[in-house]
Amino acid sequence: MPTTPSRSTPDSPPEQDADVSALTYEEARDELVAVVARLEAGGASLEESLRLWERGEALAARCQQWLDGARERLAAVRAADEPPAGSATDPTNEQEDDR
Repeated sequence: MPTTPSRSTPDSPPEQDADVSALTYEEARDELVAVVARLEAGGASLEESLRLWERGEALAARCQQWLDGARERLAAVRAADEPPAGSATDPTNEQEDDR
């Protein structure tokens, strides 16, 4: 008797999604490109297409996590590099001494 494939729910992600959290950005992106190519090529059964779609969604979410994390890190570095407002090195606090 055939078994029904596991479905993703908020409480219990499928096993295939569990390994996505261990992927680097580049690994997730490359696999996502391959999944999209496979879907675009056609010829897969409905069940296989759904599985690929779900995998692609998980991979896209992982890539977004990496990008969001990188954006936060860059913002933190930029904020740390900016002089405090009103400080002597703050270019908006320059006074005209030529009067």
